[in-house]
Amino acid sequence: MKIKVLTLFPEAYQGLTVGILQKALDAGKFSLEVYNIRDFSEDKHKKCDDYPFGGGAGMLMTPQPIYDCVQAADPEHRAKRIYLSPKGETLSQKKVLSLSQEEELLFLCGSYEGIDQRVIDLCIDEELSIGDYVLTSGDLPCMVTINAIARYVDGVLGSEESTEEESFAAGLLEYPQYTRPQEFRGMRVPDVLVSGNHAEVAKWRRERQLELTKKLRPDLLKKEKE
Repeated sequence: MKIKVLTLFPEAYQGLTVGILQKALDAGKFSLEVYNIRDFSEDKHKKCDDYPFGGGAGMLMTPQPIYDCVQAADPEHRAKRIYLSPKGETLSQKKVLSLSQEEELLFLCGSYEGIDQRVIDLCIDEELSIGDYVLTSGDLPCMVTINAIARYVDGVLGSEESTEEESFAAGLLEYPQYTRPQEFRGMRVPDVLVSGNHAEVAKWRRERQLELTKKLRPDLLKKEKE
């Protein structure tokens, strides 16, 4: 998978080049190219923002630098182009799985009060949000999205079970997990988990998933029924 990011803050993406994702990048499991939109500004001061027509608070990113950056990064429109925006579809595990099947993804990260609508109309395939709140730029939502997607790229994680059994994978929250020591500060690991009975372990985990989901995210159970 090829991932391209267009941003005013390319240095922010160093956070993606650590741990599991760095190993996956080094091994060529997926690629990440980050473009600085400011490099494409025709303004002599490399300015990328201006006042919005009609008035209003804050500044908007101007269309020219973004448009030219998109054309440089994806001249043949091979990538699915996504603009990170509070107006977009809310990111879900279903959406993550869908995006993980794409061969190329391009993420456009806005800043200030957003971007000129004409760039969205000309260049963007869809808008995507990570929640009903507003951040200072699209970079954190972009990094969250890339992290979630990359975990489903073949070879990024050591075990396929890591994605098959985690929260939301089956529409439920993940069951509680334990490791050594078997007793910690007076609290013991549930006996069933050390019983060696795999059928009972599976049953216990399923029961805990339903229990936790009902308690913490009953909306997920409602979606499952629908």
